[in-house]
Amino acid sequence: FIMADFSQRAVDVSAVVWQVEGQTPSACCVVCPSSGSRTVVLSDTNLPDITAEDFSKIDLHQFKWIHFEGRNAEEQMKMIQQVVMYNSTLPKQERITLSVEIEKTREPLYQLFPHGDVVFVSKDVARHFGFQSAEAALKGLYSRVKQGAVLVCAWAEKGADALGPDGSLLHSDAFPPKTLVDTLGAGDTFNSAVIYTLSNGRSLQDALTFGCTVAGRKCGFHGYDGITKKFTD
Repeated sequence: FIMADFSQRAVDVSAVVWQVEGQTPSACCVVCPSSGSRTVVLSDTNLPDITAEDFSKIDLHQFKWIHFEGRNAEEQMKMIQQVVMYNSTLPKQERITLSVEIEKTREPLYQLFPHGDVVFVSKDVARHFGFQSAEAALKGLYSRVKQGAVLVCAWAEKGADALGPDGSLLHSDAFPPKTLVDTLGAGDTFNSAVIYTLSNGRSLQDALTFGCTVAGRKCGFHGYDGITKKFTD
């Protein structure tokens, strides 16, 4: 079912790792029509995470940008080191850009902060560190990222902020739909739109604005099918 779903949407699954142990997790999402809020009931099973050994079998030549969502951070650190070693053999303009997302408030994930060219930190993590706004979070957490990196923090209906190496704080307002229908996946939609914009050579401000715009549009309908059409309408 999952592979057919990917195929229908033209998602390349050639590098998918098939597990011989464990069961596929499943989630039931209950969306409240009056508020657009969601409750996720997750059946998380014993499916293994991808390992650095799995990652080593990938042909890195085909990638321009690799994004890591913080999960099994110890293994992901090893994967990132593989990309760093690969990049060291290439001229700067041909190197793979690395981004990481630190979404969950789990201590092992925080070691990923200094290893992304672009680092996405969630509202939950920001609050965990005691920050009550995206601006405060970026200023307080920027010392954790590597020199030259960009730190991004989305703050739901308050939009998103970003801080780059020049010290300029950038902001985009949110673009909420007329009716809030389904917020599930809005954060991932924001991240992917930001990555898409930056990977095509646009400015950080353009990326923030586009990310907030697409994420806002996504909240106005169920699921993701036709999001490009809905965005251009």
